[in-house]
Amino acid sequence: MKHFVPDLLYADEQGNIFDEPGLKMLCRQGNDLALPRPDELIPLPPESELYLLPGRRAMGFDPQTGRVEVIDGIAVAAFVCPGYTLCGLSAYLTENEAPRLPLFAYGAVGYFQGKFWVAAKQIDKDRRQVFAHIPQKKINIGAQNLLKKYPGNRLVKHLARCALNYCCPAAKNLALGRFEAPLPTSRACNARCLGCISLQPEDSGFPSTQSRITFTPTSNEIVQIMFEHSRKEKRPIYSFGQGCEGEPLTEARLITSAISDFRLKGGKGTININTNASLPETIAPLARAGLTSIRVSLNSADRNRYASYYRPQNYSFDQVVCSILEAKKNNIFVSLNYLFFPGINDTEQEVESLIALIQETRLDFIQMRNLNIDPDLYLAHIQADLGPRLGLKNFLKRIKKNCPWVNFGYFNPYLGEGPNT
Repeated sequence: MKHFVPDLLYADEQGNIFDEPGLKMLCRQGNDLALPRPDELIPLPPESELYLLPGRRAMGFDPQTGRVEVIDGIAVAAFVCPGYTLCGLSAYLTENEAPRLPLFAYGAVGYFQGKFWVAAKQIDKDRRQVFAHIPQKKINIGAQNLLKKYPGNRLVKHLARCALNYCCPAAKNLALGRFEAPLPTSRACNARCLGCISLQPEDSGFPSTQSRITFTPTSNEIVQIMFEHSRKEKRPIYSFGQGCEGEPLTEARLITSAISDFRLKGGKGTININTNASLPETIAPLARAGLTSIRVSLNSADRNRYASYYRPQNYSFDQVVCSILEAKKNNIFVSLNYLFFPGINDTEQEVESLIALIQETRLDFIQMRNLNIDPDLYLAHIQADLGPRLGLKNFLKRIKKNCPWVNFGYFNPYLGEGPNT
């Protein structure tokens, strides 16, 4: 197809969405606006959603005048389904008194020849969070069966509620007995992330998207779920560190005990911890117990930008690096949960910082996740002015060229039945 730029989308007060043929879709990348690159446009993937952005007026490019125009319509954005990373964010003018946007990623979206088009790239074809062809009844039955089988297990009750009431993909997969089993454990956290999805102060202007767990499960409650999942899934993954908890390494002793018990009883599969990697002294004991992998959350490999987002309490970026080094020393597979923000993470300075981190630690894998946050809030806090962007495609190429052992994806990979398999 000859190169094209989709038309601008906007909405009225009733939520009806329209295209504006005289104006073209724009992408926001950091503090800049640009037309989407030809290699950054794809049809809006199934199971994605369109959002209206209150208090924000749509902006488009007029090809006749070469000017950016602001219209009266409400700005529209796309929230892409898992497995896709955004190349550009929705372009809009924020009005006075506009409400803070909730914790989602707001992709640039337009309309052309009967289709919605979004600035994004598919990073992972894994379908573990695709539920389009799964009847809700099947999920309900699976959750109810877990409740009947383990009536005294509080963690089962918590996850069944997440599957039935909050549509949590991880909890739904547990109910279906497939892919990756969530194992939330921690009520506490040693960071105050700007975009924390489980706990927000009252004055943040937006709610947390999930409720944090209110109890600490026992080792037996955790192990029961692990064995139940292993009986149903041939390639099981078990993951500590979920959206409904704090930092799992603050419960490292409990997790170490659960992993050890599971392995000593013959438990097979990939055991993973999603973590901020703040406590390097916990890594070796976890490895000895049978931990397979860790996924380290990172918005930036720059110390200042990292601290401005995570707002760590009693640890620093140095401890994060130390934890990664300790994990590699103990034969643990290391992924980054890399929170990608177009126009920031794909700039020269950020890419060079990330390459330096990868080369220092020899980490294995990068999960290209979208940073879910109000763009204005994020940019105000990190105060970044990093210059021209490379684009997502060139970002991936640059990393691969300098660190050829590193692979990209979106989800925690299955790594075998146990340590060193």
